[in-house]
Amino acid sequence: KVEVSKEYGESTVSRILELVENASSKKAPMEKFITRFAKVYTPTVVFLAIALLVLPMLFIPDAVFADWLYRALTFLVVSCPCALVISVPLGMFAGIGAASKSGILIKGGNYLEALKDIDTVVFDKTGTLTKGVFTVTQIHAIQRSADELLEMAAYAENYSTHPIALSIRKAYAKTIDAERLSRYEEVAGNGIHVQLDQHELLVGNYKLMQANGITYEENDALGTIAVDGTYEGYIVIDDEIKETSKEAITSLKSSGVKKCVMLSGDRYKVGEHVASVLGLDEVHMQLLPADKVEKVEELLQQESEHGKLAFVGDGINDAPVLARADIGVAMGGIGSDAAIEAADVVLMKDDPSALSTAIRIAGKTMQILWQNIVFSLGIKVVILILTAFGMANMWMGVFADVGVTLIAILNSMRALKIR
Repeated sequence: KVEVSKEYGESTVSRILELVENASSKKAPMEKFITRFAKVYTPTVVFLAIALLVLPMLFIPDAVFADWLYRALTFLVVSCPCALVISVPLGMFAGIGAASKSGILIKGGNYLEALKDIDTVVFDKTGTLTKGVFTVTQIHAIQRSADELLEMAAYAENYSTHPIALSIRKAYAKTIDAERLSRYEEVAGNGIHVQLDQHELLVGNYKLMQANGITYEENDALGTIAVDGTYEGYIVIDDEIKETSKEAITSLKSSGVKKCVMLSGDRYKVGEHVASVLGLDEVHMQLLPADKVEKVEELLQQESEHGKLAFVGDGINDAPVLARADIGVAMGGIGSDAAIEAADVVLMKDDPSALSTAIRIAGKTMQILWQNIVFSLGIKVVILILTAFGMANMWMGVFADVGVTLIAILNSMRALKIR
């Protein structure tokens, strides 16, 4: 039997889903250049072709209908936008394919296009810049023995699936008798409140101690413990920084990213240490999921007109902010289903340095696409002018249409070779 304390609409999962939906509704759709251009280009060239046939018949006395019909038809052949219509989407697909070869899944051409404009990257800490594998490194007990304090913490964390809880149970390494536990309560973002035998345990961060009026010792520990209302000590738990994180920050800066920011629910001293090691520009700590969304909203308001903000995270609590950012980037290997679903880009190797690779692929892909656009339009404009003055024939028109299209397609396929 399961007793429900709240209705679904009031649950944490429901709240996270609501944040994701609201965040998604704020994300502006990116209009493609080719769509905007086609709305003007297509009717314009058709009108010009008709004018090229009709106007000479009205204003040139010796005009021969067959000659101007030939010019008008050649004009239509030349103006056909096949090169743009085919090569631009093909280039997008090729760029997405090149990214997938590097273990980077991009969920659409609009995100590939947006990647090149990233100038701010916001990271979650645990599991993104750090390994998310916690280990107990120190136990500081005041009145009880270290073993007894670790046992109490392990029992308190028995039902939790949080990485910190797993590390404490791993350090205890003994069988836990769940019958000894009662009145279990998990305080979101703060810790655990549970009764072990006849003792009331509070295991969590300093906020849990403050909320229950317990005087505690200031420290950098993630596991502060109180028994029957009395502070009993703390457990130091370390989360190792990934080997590639510093390289990721350096490569992002070299790729044109102006600001690297870290958001986390951890304490300030932990964040300051990670920031000093990695060379981050800003750190905002002790944040709940909703706080992260608000912080990203602030950073979005500071963005330049053409700049984009990317958020990199892995947990279910990152899903709302992943959806709100211009580009949400999730860690695919260790990331939760909610985070991967909300993200626009997924890094399958869980390597933050892959983001700079994605930015580089996006930049080179867009260069290739602009090459196609400039080359195609340049050739067409020249041949169209020559056609209007009777200096071009149908074979030149076919080259300006089919030939240019084939060249643009071959150029687009270069995107598959980007590394």
